[in-house]
Amino acid sequence: MSRHDLEGETLLLTAGPTQEALDPVRYITNRSSGKMGYALAAAAARRGARVILVSGPTHLPPPPEVELIRIRTAVEMREAVMSHLEPATIVIKSAAVADYHVKEVPQQKTKKTAARWTIDLDPTPDILAEVGRNKGSRLLVGFAAETQNLVAEGRRKLETKNCDMVVANLVSQEGTGFESDENEVVLVMRAGGNVALPRNSKSVIAEQILDHVLKLRLARHEAS
Repeated sequence: MSRHDLEGETLLLTAGPTQEALDPVRYITNRSSGKMGYALAAAAARRGARVILVSGPTHLPPPPEVELIRIRTAVEMREAVMSHLEPATIVIKSAAVADYHVKEVPQQKTKKTAARWTIDLDPTPDILAEVGRNKGSRLLVGFAAETQNLVAEGRRKLETKNCDMVVANLVSQEGTGFESDENEVVLVMRAGGNVALPRNSKSVIAEQILDHVLKLRLARHEAS
């Protein structure tokens, strides 16, 4: 039976990696496939939400009934998120944004030589932190892709970025996380406590994450 429990909500969601140019033909990126974010976008649209999906480069087809904004770099993602933040009632930042970029990209390809190539990298914009500072009454959900200290790192991100919930997963675990069709996550909650979601397909995990988002929304309404 289809649910429409997200009707009236506008969900701003990011997915996929970013690509940060080193020169006109090379870039740095990460292993994110965008599958978890796209599963969330599709599930939220099925449940009646207006979904604005800001996506880095992926090979995935656009989810039905979703407003897709394609970007490549972290700076472009930041611009797209902030320009679409106003109507959003829920923000889910599932994208794996590159942490560093070349601030001034050469206009010509860097030729290979026998010498070492040293690159100065600057931090990319911290989009999650900026949204956290400007979230108002919105619900903010972050993602933490970790290789160790999963819950502690999820809690640190939740507190430093002003999130209401952080979805933490071990990307080094075989068969889950980046590039796979399954995931296993821990939801770190602002109200305290953690909720473990056992290994399942990303589409099922997406529905479970949205169930907890709705619980947060209900709790906020009841408290107001």
